Amino acid sequence: MQLYTVRELLTEDTVGTLKRIAEIGFTQVEPFAFLTFGDALRQGLAEAGLSAPTTHQGFIGGDLDEVFGAAKELGVQTVIDPFVAPERWQTAEDVAQIAEQLNAAAEVAARHGVRVGYHNHAHELESTIEGTTALEFFAGKLAPEVVLEVDTYWVAVGGVDPVALLPKLGDRVVALHIKDGPGTTETKDQVAVGQGSLPIEQIIAAAPDALRVIELDDSRGDRFQAVADSFAFLASKGLA
Repeated sequence: MQLYTVRELLTEDTVGTLKRIAEIGFTQVEPFAFLTFGDALRQGLAEAGLSAPTTHQGFIGGDLDEVFGAAKELGVQTVIDPFVAPERWQTAEDVAQIAEQLNAAAEVAARHGVRVGYHNHAHELESTIEGTTALEFFAGKLAPEVVLEVDTYWVAVGGVDPVALLPKLGDRVVALHIKDGPGTTETKDQVAVGQGSLPIEQIIAAAPDALRVIELDDSRGDRFQAVADSFAFLASKGLA
């Protein structure tokens, strides 16, 4: 699961919250802004018996060696930049520049034994570059070792069918954000996986080998309970 879902609990009690997550049945989590949690995150992962194969951490324009070195120490395999502002996704030149920054970061990451990726929101799908979505144009400019984590909910919010998009992006997609709701920009309308309108099973089938990461950006209900319900739904379908 993406730990941003329970950000308040994680900040208040990192170790205890990670243990609660493990009790649901999770064996893997995806930290966010992992540098800010320091030793508490490392301790919590160890005590809960959890691993963190991926993490969200902004690194474009930052201290790459610091980020990737810390990720390696934590056992992270893939560091994913979670956001590049919408205004940078409007022209071919700007999108190509973002790809160049990811490609350059990948070379630094490789020296630390990790790889880099990018996570989308809606704006990369709403923008069209040379007849295709900015996200697809971007993917075509990436070095082979740079990967994608596709947030399937925000793809739908951006007006694109995630089931149709995923095969186009191919093996570059190594992880999916699985979330549910009405597919609108109002994050509080998000619900547990299986309780919304997204075709969850078809989405997973479109990228069957990708890591499935449960997340809610927000919700009107208890987010921790929604995570537990999401896990139960996917497990009942043989997808957890």
